[in-house]
Amino acid sequence: MSVEAEHSQPILQSYVGFDSITSQIEKKLLKRGFQFNVMVVGQSGLGKSTLINTIFASHLIDSKGRIQPDEASRQTVEIHSFTEAIVENGVKLRLNIVDTPGYGDQVNNENCWEPIIKYIKDQHSSFLRKELTAMRDRFIQDTRIHCCLFFISPTGHSLKPIDIVVLKKLTEVVNVVPVIAKSDSLTIEERIAFKHRIKEEMKFHNINLYPYASDEDDEQDSALNDSIQDLIPFAVVGSEKTIVVDGKTVRGRQNRWGVINVENENHCEFIHLRNFLTRTHLQDLIETTAMIHYETFRSKQLLALKENGQQ
Repeated sequence: MSVEAEHSQPILQSYVGFDSITSQIEKKLLKRGFQFNVMVVGQSGLGKSTLINTIFASHLIDSKGRIQPDEASRQTVEIHSFTEAIVENGVKLRLNIVDTPGYGDQVNNENCWEPIIKYIKDQHSSFLRKELTAMRDRFIQDTRIHCCLFFISPTGHSLKPIDIVVLKKLTEVVNVVPVIAKSDSLTIEERIAFKHRIKEEMKFHNINLYPYASDEDDEQDSALNDSIQDLIPFAVVGSEKTIVVDGKTVRGRQNRWGVINVENENHCEFIHLRNFLTRTHLQDLIETTAMIHYETFRSKQLLALKENGQQ
């Protein structure tokens, strides 16, 4: 028998039905629902809570911003997680948002990133412990951080030294997506120059951001990821307020110079960020966390246990 004949694909003589496996998987997944864990990191006052609420079109986190001009600023002083179940067209998403204290806010910012890194690793450790138990649950509750939104202050100059340190630490343990917060405070020209400067700094410091190149990517995947890399860092504006523009109700902000429509790509890149997080890369963020960041942690832990057992 020739090699060619041996590897030829057999022709089905009648309908078998295994092509329905995708609908079987979909039915089970829809019944179970999906889990997505997002962490927000950045200095205080950058609108982290507002942007999360804007992305998921729901009031999920109370903003810490001032309600009155003379009100003292409110800050997150420790790591908090908030869980909400949201439903869209029959698809249930259990969304876990992890709000972190504004780093770099103190006089002494030495090792201010450590509680954030520890929290991320603690979630890996918790998952590993549950995975290694003799009578483990059929479905282990996943609290591993799938995406870290890193908020950059819209200074228009460059990244702060502490930003670079925190970014390098974070990219070792989690998928990091940087955003320029409150980008409407910059002109279009300032925004373009600022984004270019940040890209150059990240390249110089070898900061490896998600999405990562993969041998499994086809041409379409690679083209999509390249377009995302071109947009990073996303220049965004968040708003839960609705305003009327030309007879249409939109989410945005109004000031003396006009209206910022957060879903108008000529005003900011919010819509690209939302599509990226929810419509094109949500599942890949979850899988990349499991296959890259968690596997790296798991391997190190199991090797350390083996070495300790041999001593």
